[in-house]
Amino acid sequence: MAIDHSPDVMVIGGGNAGLCAAISAREAGADVLVLDSAPPEAAGGSSRYATGTVRIAYSGMADVQKLVADLDEDQAASTNFGSYSVESYLDDLGRLSEYRTDPDLADVVARQSFETAQWLSEHGLRFVPMFGRQAFTVDGRPTFWGGVVVEIVGGGAGMVDGLTRYARSIGVRVEYDAPSRRLIERDGRVRGAVVGTAAGERHIDAGAVVIATGGFEGNTEWRARYLGPTWDLARTRGSVFTTGDGIRMALDVGAAPSGHWSGCHAVAWEANAPVYPTIAESSGMSRHSYPLGIMVNNRGERFVDEGRDFRNYTYGLYGGEVLAQPGHVAWQIFDAKVAHLLREEYSGRTVTKVVADTMEDLAARMDGMDADGLLRTVAEFNAAVRLDRPFEPTVRDGRGTVGLRVPKSNWANPLDAGPFRAFAVTCGVSFTYGGLRIDSHGRVLTFAGRPVPGLYAAGSCAGGLFYTSLGSGSSLTAGAVLGRRAGATAALATKV
Repeated sequence: MAIDHSPDVMVIGGGNAGLCAAISAREAGADVLVLDSAPPEAAGGSSRYATGTVRIAYSGMADVQKLVADLDEDQAASTNFGSYSVESYLDDLGRLSEYRTDPDLADVVARQSFETAQWLSEHGLRFVPMFGRQAFTVDGRPTFWGGVVVEIVGGGAGMVDGLTRYARSIGVRVEYDAPSRRLIERDGRVRGAVVGTAAGERHIDAGAVVIATGGFEGNTEWRARYLGPTWDLARTRGSVFTTGDGIRMALDVGAAPSGHWSGCHAVAWEANAPVYPTIAESSGMSRHSYPLGIMVNNRGERFVDEGRDFRNYTYGLYGGEVLAQPGHVAWQIFDAKVAHLLREEYSGRTVTKVVADTMEDLAARMDGMDADGLLRTVAEFNAAVRLDRPFEPTVRDGRGTVGLRVPKSNWANPLDAGPFRAFAVTCGVSFTYGGLRIDSHGRVLTFAGRPVPGLYAAGSCAGGLFYTSLGSGSSLTAGAVLGRRAGATAALATKV
């Protein structure tokens, strides 16, 4: 790494939030340097492992067409895209965080979500409707549900690569294999960072520093310390380079922690997934169709309400519930009536599954399963299903159960049509919720609520927005919205 000058703005972290900050700072007239601790092929942190889903407030098909340039008229006319208002966005951020979310951060993310998606589109990213993962056919018409409708072409990797190309095209310098060790302070202000290189440590001055290094999901020691016992045994869904270093550096200069430090986004994940999957492996490891069936532990017991809400709102919560089960594993079970609705990852090569024509045979073949316990659970579940309500997967249909210790609130169907399928899952950690305290302009704050001069942050290294759970696509959107604001604010501060 050869750096021949001090940038106006140094961005530490080359994922979604960091690249949005870098582009925004550059467009505000700053000279910008991005440092990523990973090699080029693994750069981008956990953003590279994301599906590319973005949650935006939109009013209907007309807004979708503004983002999806090649949506033809027949496709638009035949699809029910629904809508998702700013108020619904704010309601979801509130209720899913048990109303702990920072109201200023939530307001900015919800209100600027669509505008920021348009900004990303103008900067070379392509959006497509999520027909394969977010729409069911109702009366012959694809119908979207759960508040999300578009994704970025190429997923998280496409997002990182596209933003990197654009950033470089406007003069942003991006350096890899450049882990930051600590921040440089002079005269009561953050003035740069000490960076590790092949030749040793290098001191790089900057007018302002933006921390965008993600959470600490890649750090097993921090997971056990903050998330709690057994969390070091969970699989990592994202990057091994997200170790909490950016958070640590900022705390060392007086930044205040914020958010849910004992919480994380954790999903039902392939039981035999590698601890640190490659990006290619990661794309087929999630198991998100559980609202269509039941989920049981090795005692054959159900332990969550699979139909509590759309999977968009529970999938980041239920991975932790799986981790708490015996052996840290569970099984998702479906019958033939819903087989056509299962997401594409259930048919991939990296799937641990059992298929049988009868439930008795299925139970006997499931590794580690208490077969009698499972059969008893299925019989009780089948008898408890409310058959007076129609099954409708695109709405909270109220087709639940009656009298069970663990209810199923929606989408309950008796498991009575073979062949039956069972999929083994464990817990995969996507990103952590605890991080740095920031304001809605991306300024890092002290315990007293005052800005740390020269220091800004965005993305998963910033806490305060998510607690307990979140809606799918919220994290990428928040990273882009708040990264863009942090970059612009940092650039302006260097001009004062």
